[in-house]
Amino acid sequence: MASRGLPRALRCARVAAPRSVLSSALPRPALAKAAAAAVPRMTINQQPIRGLKQITFADSTETVYEREDWPREKLQEFFKNDTLALIGYGSQGHGQGLNLRDQGLNVIVGVRKDGASWKEAVQDGWVPGKNLFDVDTAVEKGTIVMNLLSDAAQSETWPALKPKITKGKTLYFSHGFSPVFKDLTKVDVPEDVDVILVAPKGSGRTVRTLFREGRGINSSIAVFQDVTGQAKEKAIAMGVAVGSGYLYETTFQKEVYSDLYGERGCLMGGIHGMFLAQYEVLRERGHSPSEAFNETVEEATQSLYPLIGANGMDWMYAACSTTARRGAIDWSSRFRDNLKPLFNELYDRVQDGTETQRSLDYNSQKDYREKYEKEMQEIRDLEIWRAGKAVRSLRPENQK
Repeated sequence: MASRGLPRALRCARVAAPRSVLSSALPRPALAKAAAAAVPRMTINQQPIRGLKQITFADSTETVYEREDWPREKLQEFFKNDTLALIGYGSQGHGQGLNLRDQGLNVIVGVRKDGASWKEAVQDGWVPGKNLFDVDTAVEKGTIVMNLLSDAAQSETWPALKPKITKGKTLYFSHGFSPVFKDLTKVDVPEDVDVILVAPKGSGRTVRTLFREGRGINSSIAVFQDVTGQAKEKAIAMGVAVGSGYLYETTFQKEVYSDLYGERGCLMGGIHGMFLAQYEVLRERGHSPSEAFNETVEEATQSLYPLIGANGMDWMYAACSTTARRGAIDWSSRFRDNLKPLFNELYDRVQDGTETQRSLDYNSQKDYREKYEKEMQEIRDLEIWRAGKAVRSLRPENQK
């Protein structure tokens, strides 16, 4: 499929990216040859079991589970005796809960009565007394307790919830944070229940959107504790039920380490820091706000990053001008060499619990929402994002 899609992708690349980056001089056959050589080295060996693949990523072979092996009817049969009690109705709770409901499963929501999440759940069609309850009632009714409260809230509510998670139930997480860092969170799971994880690789809104589009988000699955001998199968089935398309096996520990590390690094914190540094240097060197934003954010997010996501970094190098390619290759190693010590420091802080303690301390404060809002307003007020708002308004899709 990838090789058949390359010609169209190449045509898109030549149109989507500025001439300063993509080569207008590179002959089409040479460009096609270079790009074809840059296709990711991944081999797929289809197994006899439908929905299961052995995939080689670089030199490592992993098992990937697909939703094809779990059609809606099979999910309903598998969970026919279960009540899925979803605790918390934030981003993940919203997306996963609505997907489970659409799958025809017996799912109930547990939140603080008459709070903001309760009102949002009612707006989404959850009915008080039928499939919407206070937290204690939902946990008592549930056979699979899906703890999707925030990390700080999981720690705060655990003393009250733990006694209700009795033998025979299953405890479900979408983040390994609480049980992995139990010395800090105090979330010590009962010894007589299965404990599983499904961690979608995106926000709950994305989980919902991709499900409604008939696609499915990538997710990690893991087993923390297997009492029944069926914990792994339960995790796979739950992964498909909440809207995953492909499931990759990991551990609770590796999931939380990679997640905390990634969101502080390339996914959010690191990329924002690089945007700010590049933008500020351009402004200090006399470039206009529009030019600085276009060269820092707009070209990256609207042209290059989507192409990298679709085809890989080597494809992007092969498709760009020789000038851009030379500079990118030369400077990427310098950025790596300078940033790697910082990334190692970040991983150490994640691993030793420093980042966990920081999150718990901050997010357990009563006024944490107000403090976050102040920080969000400071980001909104940065010149780069005020300039960005004006640039985005000029996009064709935003024109009235």
